[in-house]
Amino acid sequence: MEKEFSLSNDKVMINFTVKYCETMEKLLESYGFKRVVYSYLEKIQKRKTNIYKYINDSFPNSTIDEITENLISLFKLLTIEKTTEVIKLNNKYEKILMKKENFIDLIEDLYKYWRKLERYTILHSSKVNEGEGYESVSFVEANKNFSKLVLNTYRRIEEHVLEYKPTVYRQLSAGGNASIVVKKNNWDIPKEYEMLKNIPFITSMLLNTPFITYPKKNTRKGYFEEVYKNPLENADVNNDHFFCYPAKVGKFLAYIYFHRDFMSHGITLCNLFEMAKEEEYMGAKPDIIYVFGARDNDTKVKTVFYDDNKNNIMLGYVSHGDEIDYFGYMKKMILTLHNVLMIKKGNLPIHGAMVNIVMKNGKSANVIIMGDSGAGKSESLEAFRALSEDYISDMTIVFDDMGTLKLNENGKPLAYGTEIGAFVRLDDLDQGYAFKEIDRSIFMNPDKINARLVMPVATYKEIIKGYPVDLFLYANNYEDVKEGESEIEYFNSPEEAIKVFRSGARMAKGTTSETGLVESYFANPFGPHQKQEETDKLLNLYFNNMFERGVKVGQIKTCLGIPGKEKEGPKNAAIKLFDIIKSL
Repeated sequence: MEKEFSLSNDKVMINFTVKYCETMEKLLESYGFKRVVYSYLEKIQKRKTNIYKYINDSFPNSTIDEITENLISLFKLLTIEKTTEVIKLNNKYEKILMKKENFIDLIEDLYKYWRKLERYTILHSSKVNEGEGYESVSFVEANKNFSKLVLNTYRRIEEHVLEYKPTVYRQLSAGGNASIVVKKNNWDIPKEYEMLKNIPFITSMLLNTPFITYPKKNTRKGYFEEVYKNPLENADVNNDHFFCYPAKVGKFLAYIYFHRDFMSHGITLCNLFEMAKEEEYMGAKPDIIYVFGARDNDTKVKTVFYDDNKNNIMLGYVSHGDEIDYFGYMKKMILTLHNVLMIKKGNLPIHGAMVNIVMKNGKSANVIIMGDSGAGKSESLEAFRALSEDYISDMTIVFDDMGTLKLNENGKPLAYGTEIGAFVRLDDLDQGYAFKEIDRSIFMNPDKINARLVMPVATYKEIIKGYPVDLFLYANNYEDVKEGESEIEYFNSPEEAIKVFRSGARMAKGTTSETGLVESYFANPFGPHQKQEETDKLLNLYFNNMFERGVKVGQIKTCLGIPGKEKEGPKNAAIKLFDIIKSL
């Protein structure tokens, strides 16, 4: 981003490298402030609000440009003088200032409009303009001071209008919701990817939590399709509108390029995938490249991936459009690229959750619960957490959504994670838990069905450690537990187990566009579905291996799809699992 300020799609980008305001005067004179006031006036004019009628009456026969200039000049005077003195200095402001309550409503409404925008501040660490920009080494302090400046400017103006100080102050974050430091990465980029060459890489990130976003969509639909021609050939990638998040997805290095219109999704990556350090990616060729939000000539939005054998890169591509404004399209494509790579290497991707549980009696087990969206894997982890005080002495999450089984040098299956965070439905968490985690969480559409929370749950060191598997369970959310039955049942043979795991049956819960009892190949639409022939061979290999080595393979009835048992079902299943571990 080369401009000092941009406002697009309700997202504000402030480039501290080009322009950094340190005084109220500089803030009010800045292009960014003018742009915000103009945008606000456009909005209230379109809605014909009472505040706009009041402004229009105060500055009759004026254009929005003229009203913008008048308001900014007035705000500048009000940072210095009270209303009575301002009127003496310039009587053209008498009409607007005489209705003090209306003017306070205007200030509050403009401030509210500013705070509802998604606000991002950016620093280019390698190029700081003398006298105007801010040193990258102090970017945390820069954001703190900028937020303080905006808040103090708002308060000063309001106090000078009221002509007294309020008795209650609310210390809200008034600057950036998130801040990034970016830098160019000069790696030996293949010619097929040269359009990505000058896109800056994120090296540091600052979040003001809770970070709340409102994407246009709340569910994901369909599959990511494999194509056999590089989709970037016909893509339009404006380097000034893109950023790159260098991620460690499992043990793979991924370069995730995203358009600024989907900035909130790019920022959210920090709570889900470990950010690679500069020394880990500078000059390095990635295993995965993902381009999210590029434009092309097709009217239909693309969600595709391409196995670039020539350059040994797994490429994901999702084109620009409101239809993909949902974090699931960001996260799940990355996991698809990871999983297809894993299948090529002879490893088995698992769509599920894995936890290392240590009971209070000292017994422990490494448990995988596998299932597609809404089957109950994350809900089971939540039940474990809720019951931990009574049953568990220690619990380590290895993965919350996607993991991989690999055979070690002795042919023993070990499990690895891909993510350090969890992307979970707010409805599936204990009511108070989301509030306890509010200081480090990212919320998405918290007022809607399928509202989501993204929060860190594991360390990168833990997810790549490699854990042996003791119990491997399929999350059955559609069958009730009848009297006399157990919530956990074991399979007698690899063939019996593969039949259930491969069918991937579940009662859809609204996390995707599906409804009712549905099936998905190996409960994993992200890689195995696209590579079924290769995955079938791996299923036979790994399930036979687990039965030979005494891994307990079965199903756990979470009852998540049974009306009225959404909370009780996972809890009862968790208690049964604890009883099993205690007796191991």
